[in-house]
Amino acid sequence: MGRTLSEVESRRVLAACRVPLVAARTAAGPDEAVAAATALGYPVVVKLSGAGIAHKTERGLVKLALGDDAAVAAAASELLTAARPDDGPVELLVAPMVDGSRELIAGLHTDPQFGRCVMIGLGGILAEAVGDVAFRLVPIARVDAEEMLDELATQAMLGRFRGEPAVDRTVLTDVLLGLSELAEADRDIVSIDVNPLIVVDGRPVAVDALVEVAG
Repeated sequence: MGRTLSEVESRRVLAACRVPLVAARTAAGPDEAVAAATALGYPVVVKLSGAGIAHKTERGLVKLALGDDAAVAAAASELLTAARPDDGPVELLVAPMVDGSRELIAGLHTDPQFGRCVMIGLGGILAEAVGDVAFRLVPIARVDAEEMLDELATQAMLGRFRGEPAVDRTVLTDVLLGLSELAEADRDIVSIDVNPLIVVDGRPVAVDALVEVAG
């Protein structure tokens, strides 16, 4: 039986590999959240983070597009009040609001028959509906990562799109290689979910990530 790390802990794990993460700061309360938002620059996102919180959006534990100190303070208070006893210790995560017209998903999954696989696909709210993903067994080489991108049916999403530049495929292949290397280095990692990778001016950046470990 695995356990899911908090988003804050998951970010620390992924910081060791090649996944580009949006800047973020932690806060214990409204005042610290406001200070973090001021340092990062508005607008921001504020989330409630804890080891017992895997599905923040479904519980309304993510506050988006907060534009000033008052909005951040109010959101921080509301999120902390929404914490449940079974969530365990919680903290606030403050990050800049990132917008992009394309979202991808990347990760590591353990197949009961074949073992651990890295994956890449269409992400965001359409991920489950479309199901456009590619998998490879760990370990992978750069050529494997490049082939995974070529296999995606939604190729138009990787090219020039709505006036935006093509997605930086080198960054995407680096993400896949980093996940593969992380899986080889730490056998306790059961799964990694990086969703979404939002494409901003052609460069993917992770705005949410969860890591599951054994035990």
